[in-house]
Order: sequence, then structure tokens, then C-alpha cells
Amino acid sequence: MALESIAVFCGSKNGNNPLFAAHAAALGKLMAEKNIRLVYGGGSAGLMGVIADAVMAGGGNVTGFIPKLLLEWEVQHRGITELIICDDMHERKKRIYSISDAAVILPGGFGTLDELFEIVTWNQLTIHDKHIYILNSGGFYDHLVKHIEMMKQENFLYEEAIKRITVISDPAELIPFI
Repeated sequence: MALESIAVFCGSKNGNNPLFAAHAAALGKLMAEKNIRLVYGGGSAGLMGVIADAVMAGGGNVTGFIPKLLLEWEVQHRGITELIICDDMHERKKRIYSISDAAVILPGGFGTLDELFEIVTWNQLTIHDKHIYILNSGGFYDHLVKHIEMMKQENFLYEEAIKRITVISDPAELIPFI
């Protein structure tokens, strides 16, 4: 099944490594080329803004969901195809998950990890069955991947959920999956 939309979870900051922004831009360009809609948190700052700008620059479509609380903090993106204002973070995540075919996790902070673990948990609970790609730019998620392996070794994880996670190191590695 070809992907029509991908949820991207990432930082509202760029981080220290320029590779993070380069990978966000490359992913956005790839999504626009493949006519895959970006579904994300609706911000214009950080990696969120980088990927949205890249998709739009490539002639693609972007749907952003931003909670009222974050309108000023994340500086909503005014140059995307569609910006939807949500009541809260829970509604934001639920709506993002509901209209995306898969998820890609880029570097980010606590919010990004929250979104990653919630979507993995929802897979495990069979609320949905979205495939999740962790873009391990410059080894950003090496420690997390090792911890997930430890949780598996210690028999805390369900095999079905693990099978839906693919770790990649470059946006181009997504091409066979899309």
C-alpha cells in the first residue's frame, strides 16, 4: 500500500547538529516529490518548520494541528496548506494519528518522545496499526534504540509492536517503504 500521508514528530528547536535540519529538509523534499502529505504539529519553529517549509517549497501538501495553548509558543505556521487549531494536546495527537498512514520520528525533546511512545502503545493496543520509522540522524536515537532492545530482551515488549518500528539513518532509506 502506497503511503498518502505521513505524521512527522520532531523538535520545535533545531538542536545542535546541523544534520538534524538537513535530514528534516531532505525528508520534506522527498515527501513532496512522492506526493505524500505531511501531517505534523503545525509549528513554524525548529525542525517542525524546516520540514513543513521543505514540503511546501516542493509543491507538496501540509496539514498542521496545533493546540490553542501553543499558538504563540510554537508560532503557528502561516504558510502551510491547512492549519487546524485543536483544544488540547490529546486532541492534536489523536487527529494527527487518525489521518496519517505512518509516522516518522525525527530528533526532538520530551514532546517527540511522548508522541513516539503513544503511537507505539496505540499499535500495541491495536487502536491502529501504523508503521513507525525512527530517523536516527547522526546517531541521535542510539541510546533509545539500545533501551528498546533491552526492554525486548527483558520480555517487556510485545513482538507485534516491535515489528512496526524501523530504524533508519537517512531519509532516502524510506524510499522502499513509500
